[in-house]
Amino acid sequence: MRKIFIGADSAGFPLKEKLIPHLKELGYEVTDLGTNSTASCHYPDFAAAVCKSVQSDLEGSFGILVCGTGIGMSMCANKYRGIRAAVCSDTYSAKMTRAHNDANVLCLGARVIGECLAEEILDAFLSAEFEGGRHKTRVDMMSEIEDGRK
Repeated sequence: MRKIFIGADSAGFPLKEKLIPHLKELGYEVTDLGTNSTASCHYPDFAAAVCKSVQSDLEGSFGILVCGTGIGMSMCANKYRGIRAAVCSDTYSAKMTRAHNDANVLCLGARVIGECLAEEILDAFLSAEFEGGRHKTRVDMMSEIEDGRK
């Protein structure tokens, strides 16, 4: 069973709470890394918790991060080695970021998309497979940049 680590800031908390049962219905093992309320908090803390968890299981897990726009979470997430995070507001981008970029963290903007669309984006992301081939070459090039080799 694939693991999902999910986290949100105060703006993303209500949507996170709606997505967790959906993920469980799909058969994923879900670990909720907070926040646990709409009280003001700092999104980098939750991006860090999710990304460190995904780093510990890069081949067997995904991360889901939710904030107001998804942008702050994605900026933080992409600072972590081995993390390829993408903000998606449509199903096509969610599918393609898995298929072509081998993304392992999906960032969602709770103030940008509604609950139903969020579930559709999540489903598109999770059901897509990395295509490899020329795309693997490009993902490897991203890793070279990350490692300071390019």
